[in-house]
Amino acid sequence: MTVKNLLVLAAALSMSGAAFAQDKKETAPAKPEAKQPEMKKDEKAAKNIVETAMGTGMHTTLCGLLKEAGLVEALSDSKEKFTVFAPTDDAFKKVDAKALASLKADKKALTKVLTFHVIKGAAVMAKDVVTMKESVATIEGSKFNIVVKDGKVSIGNSKGMANVIKTDVVCSNGVIHVIDGVMMAEDAKKEVKKEETKKGS
Repeated sequence: MTVKNLLVLAAALSMSGAAFAQDKKETAPAKPEAKQPEMKKDEKAAKNIVETAMGTGMHTTLCGLLKEAGLVEALSDSKEKFTVFAPTDDAFKKVDAKALASLKADKKALTKVLTFHVIKGAAVMAKDVVTMKESVATIEGSKFNIVVKDGKVSIGNSKGMANVIKTDVVCSNGVIHVIDGVMMAEDAKKEVKKEETKKGS
């Protein structure tokens, strides 16, 4: 074999080897993707009653009043279960301005009104609420009526009713049902009138 033929054969073998190496590189199995870290359990946990209400964007007034009445800590208790019928900001706008001002000025009356919207000791879901004609005792101590008509639920007493417009907002320590009105317990009504009489005298 001549020197020229040897050089041609060497060049051919070199090109063949390079092509094989390239083909092997392209067909090599891809490395498995790194596994994404899982979310921690505490990151999945629901917020408590107060935290949830603060985040809805429609309970600013309620949360402010809970703070004024000193009820934030109690309703944030992780060892308790609560059912809260939470009036929206629009619901509080329906309350007479003077009456609302009187409530803010009288912590005792304000507490009565707010706790009349809260049931302690259980998370009462909507499916159970619709089977009741009267609530269990609220933290305030009295009960309110429950009326179900044409698939709609209303709650309150002879002084006024509120409609339930959103149900089963589950929280880490209970449940919130959103209502479009503010309920007044009888004693709270009397307290408001007393405060208004004092201001008028």
